[in-house]
Amino acid sequence: MEQWNMSVGSLGEQVLDRLSKMLDNTTCGWRQLATAVSEQPQFRCSESELTSCSLQVLSTAGSPGRALLARLADRSCSLDFLLHCLRKMDHQEAAQYLTSTLAELIQITVQPQAQQATVGGRVVLTCRASGPPGLSYQWFRGKEEILDETGNTPELVLCPSLPAHQGHYICRVHHGGNFIFSQWAHVRFVQTASSSPGCSSSLFPGSASGLRIICQPQSQAVSEGDSLLLECSAEANPPVQYEWYHNMVPMTQHKTRSLKIPCVTTAHRGQYRCKMFNLYHEAWSDTATITIGPSSIIEASWVEVDRSLATDKVALLIGNMNYLYHTQLCAPIADVHELTNLLRQMDFKVVSLLDLNWQEMHSAVTEFLLLLDKGVYGLLYFAGHGYENYGNSFMVPIDAPASYTSEHCLCVQNILTRMQEKETGLNVLLLDMCRKRNLYDDVIVQPGLLKVTANIVFGYATCVDAEAYEVKREDVSNGIFISFLKRRVCEDEKVTVMLDRVGEDMGRCEITRGRQALELRSNLSERRSLTDQIQTADCSASHSARNLQWAVAHVLPKSLCLQFDCGVKVQLGFAAEFSNIMVIYSRILEKPKEIVSCCAQLTDFPEDVDIDLKKSNQETLLEAGSLLLIKENLPSPEVPSLYTRIRCLQRLRRELTFTICLHYTYSNMDDEVQERKPVTVGKPLVSKLNLHEPRAPHA
Repeated sequence: MEQWNMSVGSLGEQVLDRLSKMLDNTTCGWRQLATAVSEQPQFRCSESELTSCSLQVLSTAGSPGRALLARLADRSCSLDFLLHCLRKMDHQEAAQYLTSTLAELIQITVQPQAQQATVGGRVVLTCRASGPPGLSYQWFRGKEEILDETGNTPELVLCPSLPAHQGHYICRVHHGGNFIFSQWAHVRFVQTASSSPGCSSSLFPGSASGLRIICQPQSQAVSEGDSLLLECSAEANPPVQYEWYHNMVPMTQHKTRSLKIPCVTTAHRGQYRCKMFNLYHEAWSDTATITIGPSSIIEASWVEVDRSLATDKVALLIGNMNYLYHTQLCAPIADVHELTNLLRQMDFKVVSLLDLNWQEMHSAVTEFLLLLDKGVYGLLYFAGHGYENYGNSFMVPIDAPASYTSEHCLCVQNILTRMQEKETGLNVLLLDMCRKRNLYDDVIVQPGLLKVTANIVFGYATCVDAEAYEVKREDVSNGIFISFLKRRVCEDEKVTVMLDRVGEDMGRCEITRGRQALELRSNLSERRSLTDQIQTADCSASHSARNLQWAVAHVLPKSLCLQFDCGVKVQLGFAAEFSNIMVIYSRILEKPKEIVSCCAQLTDFPEDVDIDLKKSNQETLLEAGSLLLIKENLPSPEVPSLYTRIRCLQRLRRELTFTICLHYTYSNMDDEVQERKPVTVGKPLVSKLNLHEPRAPHA
């Protein structure tokens, strides 16, 4: 049966709830199912994922079994494999229930298609479905049921066709209490026209004379801010059309023989190919690899600027919380969010990222370094697990193994060396992490030699061989360090003076006394403050290149308005919580008066991104998992919305695509109708930088 090839996610809510109840036990339940499905590596759950499932019992409506089924659905586990595992663990009740449910499941195999018709002609709309014997069909035009002799058959015949038949058609297939609707099919009438005697088909002979590529695109190495030109051409009869592809993703705006990008950024690196085609032939060009280096602007001559001014201010903030093999943290989400807002008040360009693995952290640091230049103030903040060995500090990614060493982490001193190569005006490193010795790591890392620049400031949240703590609250938690830093960071004082005052505040607090003390290390000789103004007059081209590079990582999709065939108009809006976390909200803008209820829900997201299915399509931001976004800051906050929070955008490999599913009910129909529309919104926010891809090793 075709149904067994379907995903677990195709099961209805009622079926999933019933299966979950059968699996919520300790003897033959969800843990045993997790063990059974692990025979296929893609379905194996980590210890932290199993812990997350077990914690569902703490919620009133939580279900560990439902959480596990949701993870299997996210990984496209088939119903056939689920049944195999249920039988393997000898859960006869669940296996029998799944078998009987699938026997009753209805699946449409042939959808009705839109057609153009002429008056007096013949129109046939076809809908076929698989399922239990005795399926019944009902055809509707709009909300009106078609009662003629073919209105209850798989094929609706309109003959002779009349202008009154124009409209949108849908078929309801049902059996007992189960039903499913087809997609809408639009029947549109067109005027007939006689053929033109002046048109000759000899222009397009039955066999083409071939397609010959005469110009191939060439690989290039360009710098940020440069222009990029790729060309490809071919001879053919009929003439060819062109389609350009970037990393095998179509570039829909580029359909000529020349591809020109006036100002490149690192988002444009990768492989380019051109597809050439006509009615008879199709051919692909050679692959052109484009590498992007640092801005060529830094080679330009520089004039002396006021030493008390920055040429720009750039910050990278990383907060790691959801570790795979280590204790989960609570504070980084609030710490990164609050520090982001404060730094932006001081005109910093801020990239804020949560939960990065080793590769993503390396790539993020590389992108951060590309934003630095002569005289720029660079600030790096990290909140998460860390350690210090032999004077070197190490930031721990979320995928670090249980017994991690320096090869699994990022050395802060190595990053500082690379920052100095950019001739920055100020280097501030704020490390909100533990500095205990790592007993698993006996390697002495030798970072590059630091230059004598007198512009380095290290702010450690705690002392050597000590831990950093969080302040637990009911809603959001702060780390001790940020709790005090946020009160002082915007002061117009030398950075070291400001941090000294933060340390004094911590020393006077009873909670931190004897437990955690800020440590400051600095060789800053000039009065450099985070509030210093930005001077761009003498290096405006460099400043523009950095602005473009930063903007690439912060572009949200434009708001969309979707018109559904039933007359409902839906708006999609987008809001950034972090550089790699986005919230999508859906709203009903218009609906016909005969529709009594409707809502627009989002589904079918790619596996690359992380979405909590139990918190998707929620009526409030808090229920959707967003503790920090404020509804009143969104456009038209008074309009009811459904919110879905998307995490880990840095892992998105292709354009973000999903489906908007409109559920609605007519006043004279008891059954709910669904309409679906696919949506593509490009690569939002930091996903354009492809942080999941390895970067060239640093020379």
